[in-house]
Amino acid sequence: MFSKHFALGIFLVALVLRLLPVLFARNLGIGLDDMFQYDMLARSLVSGNGYRWYAQADLNQLAAYVDFDLSSVGEYDPIRGIPTSFRAPLYPAFLALVYFFSGTDFSRFFAARLAQAVLLGAPLAPLTYLTARKLFGAVQEKGVTERIARLSAWVVAIYPMLLVYPLGLGTENPFFVLLLGAFFLLLDSIERKSLPSLVLSGVFLGLTALTRSVILAFAAAAFCILFYSMRSRAFIFLASFLLVVSPWVIRNSLLHGRLMGIETSMGYNLYLGYHPDGNGSFIFGPSLDLIPILDDALRDQAGTQKALEFVRSQPGRIVPLAVNRLGFFLGLEKRVLMYFYSNNILGYIPRPLLLTVSAVLLLPFVIVSISAALGLPALRWDVKSALLLLLFAGYILPHVMILAEDRFHLALVPFLAMLAARFWVNGPALLAARWHEAQAGRILVTVSVAIVFLLISNWGIELSRDADKIAALLGPNGNQTSFPY
Repeated sequence: MFSKHFALGIFLVALVLRLLPVLFARNLGIGLDDMFQYDMLARSLVSGNGYRWYAQADLNQLAAYVDFDLSSVGEYDPIRGIPTSFRAPLYPAFLALVYFFSGTDFSRFFAARLAQAVLLGAPLAPLTYLTARKLFGAVQEKGVTERIARLSAWVVAIYPMLLVYPLGLGTENPFFVLLLGAFFLLLDSIERKSLPSLVLSGVFLGLTALTRSVILAFAAAAFCILFYSMRSRAFIFLASFLLVVSPWVIRNSLLHGRLMGIETSMGYNLYLGYHPDGNGSFIFGPSLDLIPILDDALRDQAGTQKALEFVRSQPGRIVPLAVNRLGFFLGLEKRVLMYFYSNNILGYIPRPLLLTVSAVLLLPFVIVSISAALGLPALRWDVKSALLLLLFAGYILPHVMILAEDRFHLALVPFLAMLAARFWVNGPALLAARWHEAQAGRILVTVSVAIVFLLISNWGIELSRDADKIAALLGPNGNQTSFPY
């Protein structure tokens, strides 16, 4: 039976654990380019200037790093800045709402982090609990389903990287909870075929796309699943989704005088993803090449054209880069720690403590992802399981084809936690039972074991590749090695 007490309790646990780093970092500013851009957009919105960035005051702060080309945007307004479509709008709008109440002085960063912990981070845990119950409720005894759901929620409540993510001003904060909420509503739509669930699932997935448009592939897959399950009623979901995203697509198209999407960052990401000096992930040097172009449509076009040139000149790199990106996507969650520690943001940490911190941050993904792979054979051939697998495919494949980092897999942690919890509850007997069933069961068990082997191999290759950097970080001056992000 559903426990309101557990849902409330796990929310409070998740909230307290997320408030601790927020309170500890009360006087922390922002450092990464993405954070600066979201902050610019939010300040512009709250000041009434619209969705604009790079006013003169902001350009002055960046003048030492980037030589911006103001000629690319026609008449430049130094007070209001430049209308933009480069970033999806929902997260800057969220920040603007926070700034409306907190003001735009330095304390706005603490206010944003506090709001993210309370409104976006902590709700992930009870929402994981509800989603796991919805996903597994029809195929497990009620008591077993409850254990799986509670274990899943606990994983999300205490997962180290999710605890510190509210410190960053990034789209992931709303993206995680919106995607999980949309998935829950999609499951409810499949189960009950109710009009409110169909409408809300379309709205939530639309809001998710307005946060990060990479989810559009899954949105198309979700419509196909709903159409298979309930035929014409699936168009209710589609209409709701389009009503949410269409106004912003129209706005961007009017801004640039041609059909545009939710954001115009594809060309930039393709440029980085296929750059001759790159490896399929974010690289600092080339990341600045297109930034001086302030006309978003021109930047997008230039990035796409250059990416096509890179591909034509070295077509043999396409597959190796895709393999690299999959490896980066499933990599250990160490990039943020390496960046912040090497740039002396955290100060010097003695080697034993640094190794302990690293283990606390890195091992949870190892444990959860391996357990999730071993939980895959528990899935049955039904519509809900198909939706989950399509989510994995629809979210991972765009990153494999464009650009990938380890932080991108964090959106899947709640879903991995559900599969992992199912393995923990059912144990190795689950694998044995599936192996002795039909041929399909043997195939699933084989695939599951192969995924575990590939994950472990990927992490071994990653640690070997970064051995020199890791050794430098563990040295006496590791906090001053100044690695770029």
